[in-house]
Amino acid sequence: MDLKFFKKSIPTLAVMGVFSVIMIYAIYSLLTPEKKLPVYNPADVNPKLVDESLVHIRRNHKVADFELINQNGETITQRDYEGKIYVADFFFTKCMTICPVMTNNIGKLQEVFINDDDVKFLSHSVTPDIDSVSVLRAYADEKGVIDSKWNITTGPKKHIYELARKSYFAVLDEGDGGLQDFIHTENFILVDKKSQIRGFYDGTDTEDIQRLIADINILQNESRD
Repeated sequence: MDLKFFKKSIPTLAVMGVFSVIMIYAIYSLLTPEKKLPVYNPADVNPKLVDESLVHIRRNHKVADFELINQNGETITQRDYEGKIYVADFFFTKCMTICPVMTNNIGKLQEVFINDDDVKFLSHSVTPDIDSVSVLRAYADEKGVIDSKWNITTGPKKHIYELARKSYFAVLDEGDGGLQDFIHTENFILVDKKSQIRGFYDGTDTEDIQRLIADINILQNESRD
């Protein structure tokens, strides 16, 4: 091959190479759609987890407005989570079984997303009469809670239990939030920036925690679209 001809062909070959790479990437992107998380409505969830009054609802479910008190004695409402991705759970400070594992796992999640202002955490005490603000403050200090990232809350028992059953679908057992009512669940619930439920996870399972991290990243990408 003539050397001059070869030199003249190099720019053309380079352009063709770049064009080929772009075409391959475009075709791959079309054939590999970006993963999207489902939006969970009551009709999409195990009926045992859903209050009978809600099982027929197939769209537009959102976490209900709430008003709770955190480890600093501050009132926490849905407004504190507007435009945020958050993970909700239910625990109690005297629990010696699943709760310490769950709390430690939220601590790990807190570290993963420590520099991401879009991601927060919300823990609800299921023994609010015992878990006073001072008890929650001591618990938060022991567990390394960062106040700006993670609210550990108490409040009216009926309100918390209704949130668990009618907003987050976190528990299997039925009840009225009365004196004899008690819930105990390992579920973590992922909530998006529109207060919609996007996933359920076993808060005691290492693999599920990794899945939760991946799903939070998916939600972050979704909110940027």
